[in-house]
Amino acid sequence: MKTTLEIPDELYRQVKALAALSGRTIKDLVNEVLRKRVEEERAMSGERGWRSVFGKGPPEQVERVQAYLDEEFSRVDLDEWQ
Repeated sequence: MKTTLEIPDELYRQVKALAALSGRTIKDLVNEVLRKRVEEERAMSGERGWRSVFGKGPPEQVERVQAYLDEEFSRVDLDEWQ
């Protein structure tokens, strides 16, 4: 399928340079980047809990938050909640 995209000039220059440096066409590079992004979104949509909403940040920050939550929830006495 063909489509038209509006890409800012500076970004286009960067993409063109990256494609040239890697020996690919702009078309191939853009398709690769879009394909990877779609795969990432699909993987994230399978996430549950807080990560499904807030877990899209940098992985090291997401892991730090998860570690904090794990620590806090380990202190909860489940018998008190039943």
